[in-house]
Amino acid sequence: MTNVLDPLFVAFAAAAGIYASVVLFTRLAGLRSFSKLSSFDFAITVAFGSVIGGVVASEDPALIPAMAGLASLYLLQMALSVVRRRVPGVSALVDNRPILLMAGSRVIDENLGRANITRDDLRAKLREANVIRRDEIHAVVMESTGDVSVLHGTGAPDRLDPSLLEGVDGVELLR
Repeated sequence: MTNVLDPLFVAFAAAAGIYASVVLFTRLAGLRSFSKLSSFDFAITVAFGSVIGGVVASEDPALIPAMAGLASLYLLQMALSVVRRRVPGVSALVDNRPILLMAGSRVIDENLGRANITRDDLRAKLREANVIRRDEIHAVVMESTGDVSVLHGTGAPDRLDPSLLEGVDGVELLR
C-alpha cells in the first residue's frame, strides 16, 4: 500500500523542478521571455503556462521531457527574436501591425471591425485610460499584442509626436 503522502511529494517535487527550470531559463534568456512585445511572445507565454500546468497537475509528471519542452520554447523565442532583428521582413510575417481605432475623437468603424473590437469595448478601454472627455483623445491604437493604447491629454493634437505612430495602419487619418 502506498503512502498517501507519495502523490503529494511527487506533485511538490515536480512543481519545484519545473519552477527551478523556469527561473534558470528566464535568467538565461532574459526578461523578454514573459513580455508581450509581439503576438508570438504572448503565444509562447501561454505555452509556458500549459507546460508548467501539465507537469504540476499530472499524477505521473514527466519532468525531464517538460524541462526539454520548456527549453525548446525558450530557444525558439530567442531565435525568433534574433531573426526578427536581423532579417528584414520577418517581423512583417510574424507580427500583427498596430491599427488606429480613433483619430482624435472620431471613431474609425472600419478599423474597429478589422480589430474585432466593438464600440462598447472601445468605451471600456477609454474608461480604463481615465479619459473623461472625448476631445482629450489624440489617438487610440490597437497594438500588435492586442493591447489598446490611448494617447490623450490636454493641449492641441498637433503636439502628438508623429514618431509614436510610425507603422500604425490608418495613421494617415490623423492628418
